[in-house]
Amino acid sequence: MTPSTIPDITDAEHWMVSTTIAERWSNKKIDIEMADVEIRMHPDDRVLSLCPALYWQVDNTSFVIVKTGERNYRCQFYYRGYQQYGTGKTEFDDIADCITTLLQVHSDKETELSMEQH
Repeated sequence: MTPSTIPDITDAEHWMVSTTIAERWSNKKIDIEMADVEIRMHPDDRVLSLCPALYWQVDNTSFVIVKTGERNYRCQFYYRGYQQYGTGKTEFDDIADCITTLLQVHSDKETELSMEQH
């Protein structure tokens, strides 16, 4: 898929992500930014593809959802460049499933980190 065939993030997709984030962090104002990111669509690709993305930060964590097709999304969160975490699923075909899974994996990681500190 060439970059020109990847549609922009729709208002409905943005709404789904912002609503889910607001439910998770109801006590905080989270700003979601639209961005463009360059990714390898396939691990062996030599050329990067430009894809639309949603990016936000909460405390010391950064999150990104990348739209890779009409109904295809990839996501991850990270604390520092070398502490990157995915969901274990390469790509989602539903943004609600993508954001929900991403936030659940993040919550599990936060629990794991807090247990290591005690």
